[in-house]
Amino acid sequence: MVLKDTPGNTLQKFQTLVSEGVTREKLIAFVNSSFSPPGQEFEPWSPSDWKTNPQLLSQIADSNLRSWAAEIHALWKDLGRKVKKVVKDQPEQYSQIYVPNAVIVPGGRFLEFYYWDSYWVINGLLLSEMNNTARGMIENFLYMVDRFGLIPNGGRVYYLRRSQPPFLTLMMDSYMTYQKDMTFLRENIHLLEKEYDFWMNNRTVTVTLGGKSYLLNHYHVPVGGPRPESYSDDYELAETVAPDSQQSLLAELKAAAESGWDFSSRWFSGSVGNSETDNKLNMTRTSSVVPADLNGILCRVEKTLAKFYKELNMPEKESRFQTALTQRLEAVQSVLWDEGLGIWLDYNMDAQRRNTHFYPSNLVPLWATCYSNPEVADRVVSYLEKSGALSYKNGIPTSLTRSGQQWDFPNAWPPLQHMVIEGLAQAKSSRAKDTAFSLAQNWIRTNYKAYTKYKGMFEKYDVEGDGKPGGGGEYEVQVGFGWSNGVALQLLERYKTQLTAGTTLCRSLSWMAIILTIVITFWA
Repeated sequence: MVLKDTPGNTLQKFQTLVSEGVTREKLIAFVNSSFSPPGQEFEPWSPSDWKTNPQLLSQIADSNLRSWAAEIHALWKDLGRKVKKVVKDQPEQYSQIYVPNAVIVPGGRFLEFYYWDSYWVINGLLLSEMNNTARGMIENFLYMVDRFGLIPNGGRVYYLRRSQPPFLTLMMDSYMTYQKDMTFLRENIHLLEKEYDFWMNNRTVTVTLGGKSYLLNHYHVPVGGPRPESYSDDYELAETVAPDSQQSLLAELKAAAESGWDFSSRWFSGSVGNSETDNKLNMTRTSSVVPADLNGILCRVEKTLAKFYKELNMPEKESRFQTALTQRLEAVQSVLWDEGLGIWLDYNMDAQRRNTHFYPSNLVPLWATCYSNPEVADRVVSYLEKSGALSYKNGIPTSLTRSGQQWDFPNAWPPLQHMVIEGLAQAKSSRAKDTAFSLAQNWIRTNYKAYTKYKGMFEKYDVEGDGKPGGGGEYEVQVGFGWSNGVALQLLERYKTQLTAGTTLCRSLSWMAIILTIVITFWA
C-alpha cells in the first residue's frame, strides 16, 4: 500500500484520529484515504527471455508430464514483477524495497520477492532457459548486500532486520553452471563474501562439548516488537506471556521467520523432550536452536566460495574458506551428528542436547555434502525408514507432530522435498538413489494430481491427501507458486525419462486386468 501524503502528515492525521476516539468505521476511512490499494508499486512486465519450447520439455518422456511442464513453464510470465522507478525516487512513500531488475515472486498474497524462495525459482528459470531473468534476480540480491550488508527476509523495508537461509552463493553457483561467466563472478564475489560475513559476524554461537568449543550458526533477530506483516497476531500472542517476556518472545518469532520455518514445533522449547504440553507458539525459542539445515547450507556455501576463489586464482581467499569448511565439518560432525540414530539433528543450547524428533531438515547436511564418510548415505536411508517418514505416498512430512503450525505435520514443502531427494540422489549408495527416485515420483504425482484438479501449483501439500494442498498457520494456502514450480522442473529434469504421471499407466493396467479376467473366465 502506498502513502498518499507524506509520512509526517499521515502520522499527524492518525494521532488526531486516536485523540478523537477510534472506531472501526473511522479507522477504515483513514486507511482508505491515506493509502492506495496494494500493488501500485509495480509496473507491467513480461520476461523478454521467455520462450515457448525450452529444451527440457522435449526431453520429458511422459506426455502428460511434458504438457504439465509446459504449463508450469508458462507460469513464470504470471509471476513476474518490476518495481517502478518512483519507489527509488520517493522511498518514504513505499514499504517496497527498490531493486533494479524484475523479479519472480512466489504468488498469491506474496506480492514481493522472498529470499530463500528465490533459490528454487532461479533454478527453475535456468531450466526454462531464462538466464537473463535469473541473472537479474541475482543482481538484485547483490545490490541489497552492497546496500544493506545483508539480504532481507523479503522485499519490504520492515524485513531489513532479518534475513532468510543464505542461498545467494548457491544461486550464483547455479547460474555459473549454465553461463560460466567468470567476469560476472569476479566482479561480485566480494559481495558473496560480504553476505557470508554477515552470518559469521551476527548469527554465531559457541557450543562446548567434551571440553572443546565449536563455532556454529543459528537464527537470531536482536529486536523485539510485533512483525509488521503480522502485527495483530504477534500482539495477541505476546499478551499470553508475562510482560517481562513479551519482547523476548517477539524477537524469537522474528528469528523463526528468518529461518523460513514460521512456524514449527521445531522451535518450541518443549520440542526437545517428550512433553506435548509445552508445544505452543508462545514457547518459541528459535535462537536457542543450532539448526542442522542452516549449518549444512553454510557448509555448502564455504565449499562453493573456496571453489570460486580457486577458479579465480585467489589462493589466500581460497585458503580462508577451505579452513572454514574444515572447521565446519568438524563442528557439524561433533555437535549435530547423532551416531546412534545415524543422522544430523538440531542441537538445543537450553537443554544442552540434540532434538531427536524427525524433520526433513535433519537431512540437509547430506544435500550439502557436509560429511567425509561416504557410507553415511546408507545410514541416512535407514534413519528415514525407521522414522516412519517414508510411509506417506504424497511427500515427506515436515515433522511428525500435529501442532497446527504450517511447518509441521501433515504439510510437505517443496524445498524440503528437493533437498532430501537431491541429497540422496547424489550419494554413491544405490539404496539412497533408489529412495530418491521413489520420493521424486511420489512428489511429482502429488503435484500433478493437484494441478489437474485445481489448475494451480500450491506452496505446500498435505501428505494425507491425494493432491490436496496443505493448510495450517497464519494464512490460507497460496497458489502460484514460485518454489513449487522450480522444484517440479528440477525433478522433471533429473528423472526426465523415468517419471510418470501415473494416470495413464494405472488406467492401462486396469483395462488389462479386466481383459485378462474375461479371457481366463472364458477359457476356464
